[in-house]
Amino acid sequence: QVLLEESGGGSAPIGGSLTLSCTASGYRSPSYSIGWFRQAPGKNREGIAVRDSDGSTTYADSVKGRFTISMDNVKNTAYLQMNNLKPEDSAMYYCTTSTVISGRHFLSPYRSRYPEDAEGQGTLVTVSS
Repeated sequence: QVLLEESGGGSAPIGGSLTLSCTASGYRSPSYSIGWFRQAPGKNREGIAVRDSDGSTTYADSVKGRFTISMDNVKNTAYLQMNNLKPEDSAMYYCTTSTVISGRHFLSPYRSRYPEDAEGQGTLVTVSS
C-alpha cells in the first residue's frame, strides 16, 4: 500500500516563505512522479508542481519562478519550497503521486487515476498581511 505523509504548511506573511514535505512509502521502485495540487474554497483544484522520476520538473504558470520542487531519493521525500507568497496561494495543498502520468499531464485535475497513485491528507497554507 502506498502512503504519503505530508508536513509543513501553516501561516506566512505576504512575501514570506514556507516549505511543504511529502514522504512516500510503499513503492517498490523510485519510478514515480510526485507533486502538489492545491484547492482554495470555491475554486477549482489546481496542479502546481511535479517532479518526474528522471528529475525533470514542471510548474503551473501561477507559481513558476516562486515555487521549487525537489526530491531526496534517500528519504523518499519531496519538498515544495514556496517563496514570495501571495494571498492567492492560500489553499489546502495535497501531495500526489503517479507511476503512469508525468509532466504537464500530471498537473491536470482531470488526469486518470491508477492503482498505485496516492494522495496525502492535505496541509493548509494561509498567506495574509
